[in-house]
Amino acid sequence: MLSERSTISLVPYTGSSSHLDYLERAYVRDAITAAQYSPACTRLLSQYMTMLKLVKDSVPSIEQFMTRYRMDNPAALHRIRVGVPATVEHSSEAGPETGKWIAETTQNFITFMDALKLRLRAKDQLHPILQELVTGYARFKGSKDWEGRSKMVSWLITLNSMKASEEITEEQSRQLSFDVEHAYAEFFRSLSSGKERS
Repeated sequence: MLSERSTISLVPYTGSSSHLDYLERAYVRDAITAAQYSPACTRLLSQYMTMLKLVKDSVPSIEQFMTRYRMDNPAALHRIRVGVPATVEHSSEAGPETGKWIAETTQNFITFMDALKLRLRAKDQLHPILQELVTGYARFKGSKDWEGRSKMVSWLITLNSMKASEEITEEQSRQLSFDVEHAYAEFFRSLSSGKERS
C-alpha cells in the first residue's frame, strides 16, 4: 500500500499522463498545429521519463500505474510507449530537406551503428542515440514510405518499454544492426534517386 507521501509524489505523474492524452487528442483533431504540438509533446515525454525515474519503486510501469488508478488515457499510453511525438513517428514535419539534415542524419546513423559495434546493449546507452536518429530520419518527407523507418520506430518502442539498466540480447543486437544498416542503405538510395523530396 502506498503511503500518503508516496501518493502525493504520484500526482504529477497522473497530471503528465492526462496532459499528454489531451495534447494527443488536440493534435489529432487539428486543434493545435504541429509547431505547437511537437515541443509540448517532447516536454511532456521528458517530464514523464524524469518522473518515472523518481517513482520507479512505486510505479514499475505506466500500464500498471494506469490500471491501479483507473486512468483511461489510451492516447497518452501509446505516445509514452513510442517515446517520440507523432510528428516524428509519422514524418509530418514539412519543409525542404537541407544539406544540414542529410549530414546530421548520416552522422546519427554512423553513431548508432558504431555504438552497436562497440557492444553497447543497455537501454540507457542505445535509446537516446536511436531516438535522435529516428527524429532526424523523420524530417524527410518520403521517409514514411521507407521500410527502414517502421523498423527503427519498432526498435524505439522496444527500447522504450525496457528499464534503463536492461540490455538487448546478442541476437537482438544483430537484428537491430541489420535493420539500421538496411535503413541507412535505403536512406542513401533515396538521396541518389531524389525520392526524399517527393
